[in-house]
Amino acid sequence: MTDGPLIVQSDKTLLLEVDHPRSREARHAIAPFAELERSPEHVHTYRLTPLGLWNARAAGHDAEQVIDALVRYSRYAVPHALLVDVTDTMDRYGRLRLVNDPAHGLVLASLDRAVLTEVVRSKKVAPMLGERLDDDTIVIHPSERGRLKQALLKLGWPAEDLAGYVDGEAHAIGLREEGWSLRDYQREAVENFFSGGSGAVVLPCGAGKTIVGAAAMARAGATTLILVTNTVSGRQWRSELLRRTTLTEEEIGEYSGERKEIRPVTIATYQIMATRRKGEYTHLDLFGARDWGLIVYDEVHLLPAPVFRMTADIQSRRRLGLTATLVREDGREGDVFSLIGPKRYDAPWKDIESQGYIAPADCTEVRVTLTDAERMEYATAEPEDRYRVGATARTKKAVVRRLVERHGSDRVLVIGAYLEQIDELGEMLDCPVIQGSTRNAERERLYEAFRSGEITTLVVSKVANFSIDLPEAAVAIQVSGTFGSRQEEAQRLGRVLRPKVDGRPAHFYTVVSRDTLDQDYAAHRQRFLAEQGYAYTIIDADEVLESG
Repeated sequence: MTDGPLIVQSDKTLLLEVDHPRSREARHAIAPFAELERSPEHVHTYRLTPLGLWNARAAGHDAEQVIDALVRYSRYAVPHALLVDVTDTMDRYGRLRLVNDPAHGLVLASLDRAVLTEVVRSKKVAPMLGERLDDDTIVIHPSERGRLKQALLKLGWPAEDLAGYVDGEAHAIGLREEGWSLRDYQREAVENFFSGGSGAVVLPCGAGKTIVGAAAMARAGATTLILVTNTVSGRQWRSELLRRTTLTEEEIGEYSGERKEIRPVTIATYQIMATRRKGEYTHLDLFGARDWGLIVYDEVHLLPAPVFRMTADIQSRRRLGLTATLVREDGREGDVFSLIGPKRYDAPWKDIESQGYIAPADCTEVRVTLTDAERMEYATAEPEDRYRVGATARTKKAVVRRLVERHGSDRVLVIGAYLEQIDELGEMLDCPVIQGSTRNAERERLYEAFRSGEITTLVVSKVANFSIDLPEAAVAIQVSGTFGSRQEEAQRLGRVLRPKVDGRPAHFYTVVSRDTLDQDYAAHRQRFLAEQGYAYTIIDADEVLESG
């Protein structure tokens, strides 16, 4: 027995004592392979999963490193069966490999004949297989490359894809480095991506994912398709590319609901790609519109199912996924692993913060007590309406007003999910509201007014969760969310993490109705940020209302 901060249990859960002096060190060591499940005040629960271990393996971590971290930080002896299981699970990655055979093209090659025999017998896998060349090699049609990887992952035998990529249509892209240069972690992310060929780069909001994308484009030197969450995000990508690279306006096209331009670098929205007419996805042909050398998926954790399906057909193209979190609320992390590629680079948020590239953040949960009338409305609401009733309680309004007043000299974002609630808050605070129906031109005008200081407070719906560059925002006040979405929590905190000129911290408030689903969902949303090392202080609304 040692005085370690970690208790490793035979059911593959890891209990981390938060207040232990070595807890941060231990969290950093287990982050590449363990997923946080629960994060109450004193003990955080992580879990070892096959996908987490395979992602670690693909990123260059071996079983020996994982076992060393578990043993080094564990308070008690680590169960031997668990150590064996970690080794066996990680050893499953790469026993099957997709490679290019000079004579036969794409083949599935096995380092373990019994494994190949096992998967060949699968009814899902068999139809994707071609001629068997020998005991260890089977021809695969190139169009089945992605679907085969999905099927093998589900069977527990993730294939290592070593089949390489087509270069695509060459298009010279240089980086302008006047007045700036790639940060070490950005350079490392690009190197790791190219050494693996395709995959995901995980960086905090505000850490320069767009710059990583631009550097990857310059390294590829090829036509590039960039997929983004919305038109405003796409235009921010465009302006960053014009500022950071040698690309001209004529070389960058926008493919959205408003424009249909296909150019050497084309920026398209997920929304347009997932649009159906008469049951057909009419815009997915964009994937084949040019001989793309690189496809960039911004906010890859939001990738819609139709784009997944099309991505399965373009496995010979290099694919770069950019995200702050690989958590998907639909549980399709395995599809990101199979179709975009495994995690190639992951920088812990606190590491980037310690280097001064993102602002430190104070996270506070403010709990309000509902009035008797609100409690009764909540108690009598239908189950499907309870979260909305709790999250939109009018009692929150006074707390929001007071928090905005407290930070009168800062730029403040008030963020909610329910339109009636955000309209009321905009009226109360006498400030503009941005929601889904706000036209793109108006959104861009308001964002620019916020950046310049003409407007100091904005009330925004979930349209501002993603890829909006508001470096001056220092305070976020969250009043309601998409139930318990961890990815949303990460994105919302990310809105205020750009470093401040004077070095002051960012503030992230979540206003929560006590004893309701609102409180339960808030606890779930906070899991991801707790994994990144952020601690939430919980205070009562009275402390806010009575503060001077």
